[in-house]
Amino acid sequence: MKINPMILIGLVVVFLVGSMSLFTVDQREKVIVFRLGEIVRTDVTPGLHFKFPFINNVRKYDGRIQTLDSRPERFLTSEKKNVIVDTFVKWRIANVGKFYRAVGGDPRQVDTRLNQFVKEGMRAAFSQQTIKELISTGREKIRSGLVEDINALGEGLGITIVDVRIKRIDLAEDVSSSVFKRMESERERVARDFRSRGKEAAERIRADADKQGEIILANAYKESQELRGKGDAISAKTYADAYNQNKEFFGFYRSLNAYRKSMGSGQDLIVLEPTSDFFKYFKSEAKQ
Repeated sequence: MKINPMILIGLVVVFLVGSMSLFTVDQREKVIVFRLGEIVRTDVTPGLHFKFPFINNVRKYDGRIQTLDSRPERFLTSEKKNVIVDTFVKWRIANVGKFYRAVGGDPRQVDTRLNQFVKEGMRAAFSQQTIKELISTGREKIRSGLVEDINALGEGLGITIVDVRIKRIDLAEDVSSSVFKRMESERERVARDFRSRGKEAAERIRADADKQGEIILANAYKESQELRGKGDAISAKTYADAYNQNKEFFGFYRSLNAYRKSMGSGQDLIVLEPTSDFFKYFKSEAKQ
């Protein structure tokens, strides 16, 4: 069975016309429908849609978040110090019609304009910040200010600025050396302050310890003298009591001790009168 060529051609034409009349929109896409070069629709929802062949044409753009990763740039701080800043911008198409009219639907033009605007904003913001402020809280202040300012530009381009971030802030070589020297001198100052405080505390503790030592020694000496005095008093009382029990015996005992000490070596010379009391017991022995 032969197929009529005209029928075959008709089927092919119908297929081509049908395929050219339908188009699909992904949920990640922004779509513009043109009619003879004029924009007729921009609010195309995701799904399958119809168009007139040769009259309507469709242009699709990525509706996801785009990233502008700028090259590191040098900026001057309020201290006239150079810093090298690396940033990136997150943006997405908000109004695809404005986007097409402003930059012809070319994302590279958006990146070019955003990059220039970010540089100008960074230059103005960094000129009002010191290096110390940038390290502490300056980044967040700059970021919030840039997001607000760049969104004003983004409205004219049909885009929304999602975020602006400073990835890194590096110091130039001369600035790094200056900052490190300043940090080193500051640490040395703090160390000297701690050492002086330590020496002061050590002297205070040492003086207090010496004082406490003197007080302890004085109290110990006082207590020892009191104990010695009490001991001497008890000893004297004991000797006195013993002496009173037999005075003659203790007198004789003391005289013997005196003889032993004065004449014990055999080389001592004593000049005394024979009638002296020192020889009292010699006389008593002689009489007996």
